[in-house]
Amino acid sequence: MHAQSYARALNSLDNCELVGIYDPDHERGIEGAQEMGTEFFADPAKLLAGLDGVIICSENNRHREFTELAARHGCHILCEKPIATTMQDGQAMIDICKEANVQLQIAFPVRFMTPVMQVKEMLDRGAVGEVLAISGTNHGQMPGGWFVDPEASGGGAVMDHTVHVVDLIRWFLGREFISVYAEADTLLWDVDIDDCGMLSMELEGGVIVTQDPSWSRPRTNPTWGDVTLEITGTKGVIHLDAFAQNFVVYDDLAGQIQERSFAEDMDFGLIKDFISMIAEDREPSITGFDGLKAMEVALAAYKSAQQNKPIFLV
Repeated sequence: MHAQSYARALNSLDNCELVGIYDPDHERGIEGAQEMGTEFFADPAKLLAGLDGVIICSENNRHREFTELAARHGCHILCEKPIATTMQDGQAMIDICKEANVQLQIAFPVRFMTPVMQVKEMLDRGAVGEVLAISGTNHGQMPGGWFVDPEASGGGAVMDHTVHVVDLIRWFLGREFISVYAEADTLLWDVDIDDCGMLSMELEGGVIVTQDPSWSRPRTNPTWGDVTLEITGTKGVIHLDAFAQNFVVYDDLAGQIQERSFAEDMDFGLIKDFISMIAEDREPSITGFDGLKAMEVALAAYKSAQQNKPIFLV
């Protein structure tokens, strides 16, 4: 879904070159390479030879396969979310990259939206006091394709969108999720996978989190979807609307304070960060472990929905 956007970001940077792409669907790959202004490789091993880094945008259940191949060729890796479809595969990806001495970064581009980064800074300095509760959404359109194939995707809307919000909250607060209760169903689209859900979660320290990850937005929606968070603290409330590029802060001392920012494209921010990680020989800003912990919550949500009870992660 993001491959074209990532390619545009790479082509806009002066310190890297988009060498080529691989796609198991060769016809689609040739067409994609032409659109991206690069070369199509029918053999992924030939593409990987001599590269510094690779971006994996395959079906979720092939992330491990392509990560292992790239790591064996000494390539640093940016892998689309979710990291995998099982905890075993996700951990194996982390392990193989460590053994090969290459970095594994997970694609959570929402972190790079300016309002999101500003909210992170505000929380770090305690702008709303102690955080008590968070209510979030990550709505979207129904993506179709392999996203609605349970084997290829590993899950529907809950898998697709839970990981984004979970990653943001872990990054914002530096706390782990300890329990998940969820409902998931297929109510909106004629697909064989969940297209809606509702999660109620608890973080270390007793912070309560709710999230709606549904594919509930029509094709006519002005944006593809949304990422929103309402963060309630002892000293105020933050309303974050990432796609609208704004957030609003309320407190009793200053009344309403609204700050509006217009950011670089979030995918550009992600790609720029990945390239700088390689150039600077540093750890990724979003690690494989971050991806694993986000997927752990999504998988627990499915288990909770199936068993109709909370799932405890510790």
